[in-house]
Amino acid sequence: MGGQRLAIGLMSGTSMDGVDVAAIETDGRTVSQFGPTLFRPYSDAERAAIRVALDEAPAITHRADRPAELVLAERVVTEAHIDAVKTFLEANGLGAQDVAVIGFHGQTVFHAPARGLTVQLGDGLALARAIGVPVVHDFRAADVAAGGEGAPLVPIYHAGLVARSGLERPVAVLNLGGVANLTFVGRGKGEGDLLAFDCGPGNALLDDWCRDRTGRPIDVDGRAAAEGRVAETVVADLLAHPFFARPAPKSLDRNAFSRDAVAGMSTADGAATLTAFTAAAVAKGLASLPERPRTLVVAGGGAHNPTMLAMIAARTGTPVVTASQIGWSTDFLEAQAFGHLAVRSLEGLPLSFPGTTGVREPMRGGVMARA
Repeated sequence: MGGQRLAIGLMSGTSMDGVDVAAIETDGRTVSQFGPTLFRPYSDAERAAIRVALDEAPAITHRADRPAELVLAERVVTEAHIDAVKTFLEANGLGAQDVAVIGFHGQTVFHAPARGLTVQLGDGLALARAIGVPVVHDFRAADVAAGGEGAPLVPIYHAGLVARSGLERPVAVLNLGGVANLTFVGRGKGEGDLLAFDCGPGNALLDDWCRDRTGRPIDVDGRAAAEGRVAETVVADLLAHPFFARPAPKSLDRNAFSRDAVAGMSTADGAATLTAFTAAAVAKGLASLPERPRTLVVAGGGAHNPTMLAMIAARTGTPVVTASQIGWSTDFLEAQAFGHLAVRSLEGLPLSFPGTTGVREPMRGGVMARA
C-alpha cells in the first residue's frame, strides 16, 4: 500500500458550468491536506456542444456508441480538461513529476442504470498523454455493470471528511449540483455503514428555467425565487413522481424531471416553486434516513443560494451549514473526491458499496490510462 500521494481531481457536473480542478494529498483512506483549486468555465460554444450531446445521448443503446454529436462533445470536454490541468499546473508551479495520478470524471450526458447505461464523455488516454500523468477515468461503469446505480460515488469521501472534522454523528452531507444527493454518515465507523442516494433535482431545473427566462444560467443569490410565490400544489404534484416511491439506493439522470409544470408561471413564481421542489425532495430524503442527522452539510453550487438553503432548513427542521463554514470546500468538494477516488482505485480499494449504489458487494472501479 502506498502512503499519502498528491492527486488531482477533475469534475464537470450536471450543471455544465465548467471544469473544477482540485489537488489533494491522500492515501485513499485518509486526507492529509487540501491543495489548491481552479475553475475553468466552459465557453458558450462548449456548453452548447454538450447540451446537444445531452439531447442525443438517450437514443444510444451502448455506452461506447458515439454518434457525431457525442464525438464533438467528447473532444470539447477533453480539450477543456487538458487546458484546465495545464493552467492549474503552471499556476501552482507543479510539474507532471509532482502528481501521482489524475482522477478524471468526465461529463455525464446520460445516466440510466436500469438500462445498464451510464455515459461520461472524456478521453482519459488523451488527457494522460497531454499531461504526462496517469489518469483514472470511467469511474461509474463497473458499478453499473455489476447491477449498481453507478451513483453517487462521493460518499466514501464524505465519510472521510466527517471523520476528519470531528462532527457529532449522525451527519448528512447534501451535494446540490444539477442533481441533489445525500450521504448519511451514521454512528458506525465502517464503510459498510454508509447510506447514500440521489434524492431529487438539485439546481438543474432551476438553472434551465432561469436560462430560458432571463438568459442567466442560474438564479443569482436566489433572488428570483425570493421574490416569487411557491405553488404548493405544483410541488405536491412533482413529488408524486415514481422516483420518490423507490427505496434507496437510487440515482437520477439530470433530465429526469420536467419544468413543464411551471411553464405558465411568472419567472419569480416558477423559480420559487422549483426551488421549493428541490427543498421538499431533500426533506423527503432526510425523512427516509435511519436517524435524523444532527447537522446537514451542504456543498455544490446550490450552497450559494440562500433562498434554497432557507427553504431546505424550513422544510427539514435540521440545522444547515455550508461546507465552507466547517472548513471543507463548498465548490471543489467533488473534484477533491475524484482525486481521492483515483488513489483508492490505484490501491485496489472499493469505490461503491451496497448502501451507496445498491451494488451487491463493495465494488472497485475506474480505468487506468497511462501516457
